[in-house]
Amino acid sequence: MAERVAVLGAAGYAGAVASALLHRHPRFELAHITARAEAGRRLDAVHPRTRVPLVLETYDPDRHAEVDAAIVAYPHGAAAPVVAELRERGVRVVDLSADFRLHDRAVYEDWYGDHGAPALIGDAVYGLPELHRAQIAGADLVANPGCYPTAAILALAPLARAGLLEDVVIDAKSGVSGAGREPTHDKHFVAVEGTVTPYKVGRHRHTPEIEQELGGGVRVTFTPHLVPLSYGELVSCYVMPAGEGDLTALYDEAYRGEPWVEVVEEPPGMKEVRETNYCRISVHRDDRTGRIIVFATIDNLWKGTSSQAVQNLNLMFSLNESEGLA
Repeated sequence: MAERVAVLGAAGYAGAVASALLHRHPRFELAHITARAEAGRRLDAVHPRTRVPLVLETYDPDRHAEVDAAIVAYPHGAAAPVVAELRERGVRVVDLSADFRLHDRAVYEDWYGDHGAPALIGDAVYGLPELHRAQIAGADLVANPGCYPTAAILALAPLARAGLLEDVVIDAKSGVSGAGREPTHDKHFVAVEGTVTPYKVGRHRHTPEIEQELGGGVRVTFTPHLVPLSYGELVSCYVMPAGEGDLTALYDEAYRGEPWVEVVEEPPGMKEVRETNYCRISVHRDDRTGRIIVFATIDNLWKGTSSQAVQNLNLMFSLNESEGLA
């Protein structure tokens, strides 16, 4: 019998992709999809590419908690109380917001403000399967990583494990879909067309998430840029290493057997992973300066958000983690 799953916030870009993946998933049943302004409309009318014929409903905990699991695609701050409500009713949750990604409440509140369900912070597992597969498999609450942290952490984790991270600069570029369906004026396509723009310099909220997962007290300089594309993400990481190591062997060992990480020789481009759950990584050494340069590319709405959420759901329900994603 298929596990029943609800997607809350299905009218947004991330929720729509998650709904489409679950609708065609061989082992999950997409039982409910919710939205606010679009309630009463079919999802395939709001997002035709999803081919999901279900009607968007207004969220009702009495109705929508009658499922085995939920993907919550709400903004930061709004997600926490809903996640708490679902967990009280025994629903297993993958949360796409940042509300449960940070393990330290004080750090969360420094970057995001008051937390809506602090009692659950210790229950959440950070949902990056390549780092936390075993914990995700037994979890009832998974905090899906941000898109920038997904690419940056996968790019740098082998160096972090080897104790080679010292000075780290991350130059990140993403398509405008990462700003959501209702972006602010400076992230509207008219504002970004024909230009590349850095934003939130020195204070982007994904910074503590990246530092938490890399560990070892490492501090990173992280600067994101919007590029005039709808989808896609590329991070370029510049590391002055703390020691020497065989980079090829290090990355091959780290990701050998990983179904969704590809280590390649040439620097990857965004098109190579479009609408897939893949992350492609390329590592290089600059012999002149001694720096290590690591590139990683993902689709920001897939491996960066929604397909990774389905990968996590698969693990939570003891399925092959690639089920419904190939």
